[in-house]
Amino acid sequence: MTNALRIAATGMAAQQTRVDTIANNIANMSTTAYAPRRAAFADLLYKQELTPGAVSSRTGTLVPGGIQLGLGVRTAAVTQDRVQGTLTATGGDLDIAIEGRGYFDVELPSGETAYTRDGRLSLDPQGVLVNAEGFPVAGGITVPSDARQVTIATDGEVYAVFSDGSSPQAIGTIGLTVFANEKGLEALGGNLFRETEASGAPLGGVAGLEGAGFMRQGYLEDSGVDVVSEIADLIEAQRGYDLNSKVLTAADEMYAAATRIR
Repeated sequence: MTNALRIAATGMAAQQTRVDTIANNIANMSTTAYAPRRAAFADLLYKQELTPGAVSSRTGTLVPGGIQLGLGVRTAAVTQDRVQGTLTATGGDLDIAIEGRGYFDVELPSGETAYTRDGRLSLDPQGVLVNAEGFPVAGGITVPSDARQVTIATDGEVYAVFSDGSSPQAIGTIGLTVFANEKGLEALGGNLFRETEASGAPLGGVAGLEGAGFMRQGYLEDSGVDVVSEIADLIEAQRGYDLNSKVLTAADEMYAAATRIR
């Protein structure tokens, strides 16, 4: 009965983690290029009261199944489900969506490189191309103050168009980085990620090469959250939590009954 109390408690904690994950997904249903998270679970160690294959008699008969008592569940991982969000047209010169794999590189104030799929770019007072958090895009692309328009090709090449009728001027390239294991990236918030040993070293650098996707100017990637699926998962998690709470109550009542025996 004591084990039942503890097992039910681990089940309730697991379902609470699942609900927290779903709540975060729903909260980010409108976040640009947000990748929904998924909670994964694993069973805990087993109490081996009778190991399968153990000798059960003097004649050498083997136990076919044994007695293995589970001790509950634990959260194994909460990882991002990297799905391509819908590309929505915005018409903005500095709005870019990634069609396919890849991340934009941005430079943090610490000098470290972070990665994002949020292509809501803008210009700082010096004309430097920055992301929505104000961090410059890697490479330090600066748009001339007299440029009338900015054009970004599918391979990331950035051109400034002037009103004097001269040919567009190439002013830099926005690179795309891919990772062998995107789920291994560390989320920093603000739609930013950091490289880890689990993600592997950054690869590529040019859109359309080494597995990287292409850029679409005038578009933004919508959140990858499927609200209908999230609500269904929420109902399932809620029922799982309720069932575990009933096991907890039943085990407590059984324990109370045992202590009343005279």
